Order: sequence, then C-alpha cells, then structure tokens
Amino acid sequence: MKILLTGAIGFTGRHFLKAAQALGHTVEPLLADLTDKPALSAEVLKAAPDAVVHLAGISFVGHADDAAFYAVNVVGTTNLLAALAQLPAPPKKILLASSANVYGNCEASPISEAQATAPVNHYAMSKLSMEGMARTYMDRLPIVITRPFNYTGTGHDLNFVIPKLVDHFAKRAPRIALGNLHVEREFNDVHMVCAAYLHLLNIGEPGQTYNVCSGRPHTLQRVIDELTRLTQHQMHVEVNPAFVRANELHRLCGDPGKLHRLFGQHGITLNEPSLPTMLKEMLEAAT
Repeated sequence: MKILLTGAIGFTGRHFLKAAQALGHTVEPLLADLTDKPALSAEVLKAAPDAVVHLAGISFVGHADDAAFYAVNVVGTTNLLAALAQLPAPPKKILLASSANVYGNCEASPISEAQATAPVNHYAMSKLSMEGMARTYMDRLPIVITRPFNYTGTGHDLNFVIPKLVDHFAKRAPRIALGNLHVEREFNDVHMVCAAYLHLLNIGEPGQTYNVCSGRPHTLQRVIDELTRLTQHQMHVEVNPAFVRANELHRLCGDPGKLHRLFGQHGITLNEPSLPTMLKEMLEAAT
C-alpha cells in the first residue's frame, strides 16, 4: 500500500514511518506546506496514494501562537482534504489524527466516543474544529478520525512532561520543576498508537471516530516513582505554579471498547506496552 504521510518528521510520524515500512508499505512523506494550496495540490496529485495518514499539526498545548493552531490544524487540514477530493481515484482510507483533548474536563471516566466534547484550550478547539470540517468531506472521502489519549516514547520533544522527566533522570539531575503532580493521564506507548493507526487503515469504518487508548491512567507521581525505581536516583521535585495551566484537565482516561471490538472482529490484539517497559526503553535511549 502506498501511504501519503503528513508530519513525517514529527515524533509520531517518524515512528509511524518505520512501523509502516517494516510491514512492507511504501510511505511518501508530504513535503508541501499545508497552507500552500497550489504546492499541496500538485504533490497530492503526483503521489496518487492508496491511503493517507494525517499527523501534521501543532500538538503542544502550551504553544505561544493561538492563531497557529487554527491555521495549521484546521485550515491546513481543509487544504489537504480539498486536494484529495480532486484526485481521479480517491484513497481507500484517510486517517485524521485528532486528540482526546476535545473531551475537556468531564465527570465520565473512562471516556467513550459518545461523550459530549467540551474543549478548554485552543489546541483542543482547533482539533474539534478540524473534525467538524472533515465531516463535510465524508460524502466524498473515506475518512476515519482518531482521538489518541496521551502517549510518548523515544524521540519525544522535551517540551512534553514524560520526556522531560526521563531526560532529568537519565542525567541524574538533582532537581526538576513541574506542574500539578496529581493530574491523571494515560501515558501510552507510541508504538501502540502507530500499530492502531495501521490497523485502522485496513479495517477502520469510514465516517467513524475511534479513541486510541488503553484505559489505564497514571499520575505524574506514579511516573516519578517508577523512574526512581528504574534509575535508583532520588530527585527533588519542585511544583512551579507557572507550570500549572489554567483549565488543566484533571483526569483524562479513555474507553478503548469501540477500538477493541473492531479489532476483535478481525482477530487483532493490540500490543499495549506497560508503563515500566516504555520508561525503560526511553531511559536506555536517553543515556
């Protein structure tokens, strides 16, 4: 299968490219800027892909330019879908990576795809807007939307908390400044996310939205305790109020039932590495 991949040089993109190639797929990274419509249309037409995986976008919630979230995540995606809709033969599947952040703070836990969305920051709002816009193309294009919950792995930017923690422990730093240690998140492995995306390219139902998650949340304190155990290094943790975000999501835990039912119908079991396994791999890569 020839897969057109946006965001190929990003964190998830690099892992996805390796995973797809290992299965024998041909992956063509999109080089055009998503905001450059003529260049984008020309490249999409030349690629004529069998499938598309759209990972490009601004993913750091603390990004300084709020307008950029919409320019890239919404307008850029619109340009991509418009170009794909002009192909003589449309792709067999188009996967758009949204985010579990669209659910916002809600009392439901774990969160299923039926949960009403309630974004509380520009990143989440831009992803929800992207989803809504994509639905206007679903009569012409076979689009599947994913809502991945928090995940990480080797090569993740140090702006994100788990890579930052791993880096400090690997360097045996004496202290680290963090935000709220008691927020609960799923800290899943990027390999699991990429595997789910590849399966969804084959069996995902067009028009459907799927949580990509494990349903196993952890506090940051749990991560710190595990890294302390793995490294035998005690590090002083300071809570910096500047790192405690307004509208912080206190608990974000997904219900993977819909995804697991789909995979089960096709005899697929998704490998979900444990937190200690993932952290050990990240520590080894950081040292």
